[in-house]
Amino acid sequence: MDHAADVPDVFDPRIYAEGIPHDSYRLLRDHHPVAWQPEPEIQGWPAGPGFWAVTRHADVVRVLRDHRTYSSRLGATQIRDPDPADLPFLRRTMLNQDPPEHGGLRRLVSRAFTPARVDAFAGRVRERARALLAAAREGAEDGAADLVRTVTDEYALLNLTDLLGVPAADRALLLEWTVRIIGYQDPEDAPAPVPGPDGKPRNPRSPALLGEMFAYARELAAHKGAHPGDDLMTALAEAGLEPAELEMFFFLLTVAGNDTVRSAAPGGLLALAHAPDAYRRLAGGRVPVDRAVDELLRVHPPVLSFRRTAAVDTELAGRPVRAGDKVVVFHASANHDERVFTDPARLDLGRTPNPHVSFGDGPHVCLGAHFARLQLRILYEEWCASMPAPELAGPPRRLVSNFINGITRLPVRVSGPAR
Repeated sequence: MDHAADVPDVFDPRIYAEGIPHDSYRLLRDHHPVAWQPEPEIQGWPAGPGFWAVTRHADVVRVLRDHRTYSSRLGATQIRDPDPADLPFLRRTMLNQDPPEHGGLRRLVSRAFTPARVDAFAGRVRERARALLAAAREGAEDGAADLVRTVTDEYALLNLTDLLGVPAADRALLLEWTVRIIGYQDPEDAPAPVPGPDGKPRNPRSPALLGEMFAYARELAAHKGAHPGDDLMTALAEAGLEPAELEMFFFLLTVAGNDTVRSAAPGGLLALAHAPDAYRRLAGGRVPVDRAVDELLRVHPPVLSFRRTAAVDTELAGRPVRAGDKVVVFHASANHDERVFTDPARLDLGRTPNPHVSFGDGPHVCLGAHFARLQLRILYEEWCASMPAPELAGPPRRLVSNFINGITRLPVRVSGPAR
């Protein structure tokens, strides 16, 4: 398929190290809402067949809701094609399933991952936010701290390990696995590539490279079966999951459950640093915190893109999409669609309604959205109560990724009076 000369590239992961390409997204929404994108070789990863980039809110929602036309199972959910030999294994996780199989597993897991179970951890989450913010202030050099290193990485990870019931001694493993899987496109975060039988680098999500994580999940579930606790892994161990389902759910929680907040928390604080008037309204109690959380998620969605594969020939925004074509939705573009959001470039912490798609839509809407919102709400509340207005002390560094909207460094001034 031809790539029109005026269609900007929104695939290259290096673009996102400079920030979300809002000008390119706007051009696509206005003139090429479903645009063909080539998929060249980048950073040693082999070229792919290309894909359709979907950038308008209505089309993104349509794709995410219509699992019969746009399948999660056929080619999984990452832009790059997985090794065909890995597909049967990847399809064991809910993320890479379609209804009805997806619904059965999701219902089983949902009985363990209830809002009540999540809410029971709110006190511990608040204590952790206070402790980490206080430690960042006390350890600040020249009044500034890197919030990613001192606050948000640990905050997301330790909250998740509390919920899962991971022993304290094992918590660093989860961060190591997350960085390996999420940061594989970033030269600073990426592990050394592991070659496959053909000599090309293997995808870090390949089951061949995740054996250590899966073995740990089996051991932890066995331990929880013998020594039950008030945690999610105990509930999952008792829920009747198949061993492979439990392994893949542990993988999904470890990566998605950790990285959602690990990306959203510094992104929200960065947005507030750029909008001091909005921050003053939040700190002064003039906007509801829950609405502020959703607006910060709208402007900084933790996930940039998700892929589906067309199961049948169809048409989307007037473009013919053939069975087997990759169809990729871009959340940050949908969240800034002027057809849905008034003045989308403005941070409006009281915005309502706010139908952002930062947690997806349709059958795969994020199972952990309640836990993520709880953590973000508490972090922002504790920041407003004890910290000065967020002010950058140096340039942030963004993750090189077209998948996760990550921030790897965020120097912020932390000395000074609250608010």
